[in-house]
Amino acid sequence: MSWRAALAWTLALPGAAQDPRQVVVIANQNAPVSPRIAEYYLRERSVPLANLCRIRTSAAESVSREVYEKEIEQPVARFLTGRRLSESVLFLVTTLGVPLRVQGAVAKPGADGAAVDSELTLLYAKLRGERFPTAGAVPNPYYRASGPFAHPRYPMYLVTRLAGYDFADVRGLIDRSLQARNRGRIVLDLKSDDHQDGNQWMREAARQLPAGRVVLETSPAVLHDQKDVIGYCAWGSNDPNRKRRWTGFHWLPGALATEYVSTNGRTFARPPEDWTISTWREPSRWFAGSPQSLAADYVHEGVTGSSAHIDEPFLQFTARPQYLFPNYLAGRTLAEAYYSAMPALSWQNIVLGDPLCRLRP
Repeated sequence: MSWRAALAWTLALPGAAQDPRQVVVIANQNAPVSPRIAEYYLRERSVPLANLCRIRTSAAESVSREVYEKEIEQPVARFLTGRRLSESVLFLVTTLGVPLRVQGAVAKPGADGAAVDSELTLLYAKLRGERFPTAGAVPNPYYRASGPFAHPRYPMYLVTRLAGYDFADVRGLIDRSLQARNRGRIVLDLKSDDHQDGNQWMREAARQLPAGRVVLETSPAVLHDQKDVIGYCAWGSNDPNRKRRWTGFHWLPGALATEYVSTNGRTFARPPEDWTISTWREPSRWFAGSPQSLAADYVHEGVTGSSAHIDEPFLQFTARPQYLFPNYLAGRTLAEAYYSAMPALSWQNIVLGDPLCRLRP
């Protein structure tokens, strides 16, 4: 089936057009920017005001599991059940100012720490009596799916985050989601050590996408200053040949990005203007505990969505481009496209963007 035929087929499916009433937005009343973003998004996306879940918790990016459960998960659960939304709602949207990570009791990748958003994906199943271990990853039931996301077939919520360095960045992200069109090129930038699985995933993505819309860079060079970009996958600061912080890309409205970088979602604090990516051998040049590239830079530069990691996800749990981009071009929403590409929940992954963003023909 051609991608154009797949798009027409997908849009004709029952339930393919997700509804703003299927979104609940979570705002932290203790972080002034959070309700401001939530209210802007509700208005622009016509999400009912009744779907605004207000919580009061720390404005810090990291919280303990006890705080997460008492001040985030349990209030959201009460909101969903109290308003009888737990079944009809498909998407939860956190906002800048809602804590980013659940700190683990053991300071080791793969222990019991996780992204707040990734933990919230499990809430649907928890409301139905399921219990999950706090340590390790949980298999994602929507992974590699190509059809519409729906309950109860997929017992989870799709959780995305409206975040950037400030309100202006997030407003731009929301505005671009409403202007998304199915045009432009997908840029896939391989790293020179070709044995890496990530390179093979990009090659597979290139084979599945329309040939005239793919830029597959296989040389050691790192691509910058590309025009009309609607999708991007690369190694970010893990590519030793990348020296620049900014890509210099012209991002089209609706553009999605993903990269194989362990800590690119570690913070949404703004680095100094002269900060740039470096190496683990230069701790004096790190920002927020890491030398690695930041997903918030992509939002600031003009993407409409990005996947990221608050801590080490391990390569096998990063978003797979061979599912992300074909599903997105075939008519799936931003949230569906990203979650179809991620193998694990209750892990280190976050998804930035409006879950309802969809490429119009």
